[in-house]
Amino acid sequence: MGTTYITCEDAFIGKNDERLVVKADKQKLLDIPLIKVDGVVVLGRATVSPQVVMELLSRQLPLSFLTKNGKYLGRLEPEMTKNIFVRSAQWKAAGKSEQAVHVVKGFVRGKLKNYRNILLRRQRESTELDFELPLKKLDGAIAPINSTNNIDSLRGLEGAGSAAYFSCFNQLIKGSDFTLEARRRRPPTDPVNSLLSLGYALLRHDVQSAVNIVGFDPYLGYLHYERYGRPSLALDLMEEFRPLVIDTVVFSAVNKGTLTAEDFTTEPISGAVSLTKEGLKKFLTLYEKRKQFKFKHPAMQRQYTYQESFEVQARLLAKYLMGETEQYPPLIMR
Repeated sequence: MGTTYITCEDAFIGKNDERLVVKADKQKLLDIPLIKVDGVVVLGRATVSPQVVMELLSRQLPLSFLTKNGKYLGRLEPEMTKNIFVRSAQWKAAGKSEQAVHVVKGFVRGKLKNYRNILLRRQRESTELDFELPLKKLDGAIAPINSTNNIDSLRGLEGAGSAAYFSCFNQLIKGSDFTLEARRRRPPTDPVNSLLSLGYALLRHDVQSAVNIVGFDPYLGYLHYERYGRPSLALDLMEEFRPLVIDTVVFSAVNKGTLTAEDFTTEPISGAVSLTKEGLKKFLTLYEKRKQFKFKHPAMQRQYTYQESFEVQARLLAKYLMGETEQYPPLIMR
């Protein structure tokens, strides 16, 4: 079971009996049983047959569209789940309620502590690295979280901690082929920014799917401001997974030589950097492998994959908002 990625430009996505079939230039590129599909992500242009649309909707499988550079465009998804009780609790907590403040603390704490643990782990591996200053700044952002009861102030702590982490991001990259001067999104103008943007777009697809499965309204969040068309709750839940899944995949791709400078291309006008077709395949393989990595969940004390933990965290959030548990435990990995 996993996400199916369609990367061939102008591909045709069709259905043959109970199988998903992808063709391009009269050649069959993919033929897999629909039972093995958790969702479909199209990168670039593609034609999707009405039969596939109907089948994905009936199986409650999401279909997401990204540009070939990894910019998120939108998604087709099944009807919202019938669990009105989850959405009712979600809306009751909206605004500056005690519950909203609590979950925002969890999202921010989870993200920043995972950032901190990445730096500590890397420093143990390479004793010549010195992360004293960024770690001090991260500690300074983490320490006040529990006593901060204003959501805007918590957003400020999240921003300060993230800035400290990205200030030393280059030191986490081995070799000289890749660098990250600053985080740039629209468009990404270097390979590392390109990988981060693509990875976060893919992560959004998976986390939003989990949010929908549990029964939430993905557009009502707590940490992220409400904005038309923005799935704020999915972005909220993404925060603790960014370092655990995407940043880790990016480090693996560039530090182990899986991706090289030849795997990227630059658009002459915009300067946007993106992966080549072969580079994209390599990155998607690493992402899927990371999602299937198993670990012992610190709160649940059970083995889960990261793919499963997206839904686990969404369900833990639902239990807290519905008053079934006393707190929301973010996923923090050492």
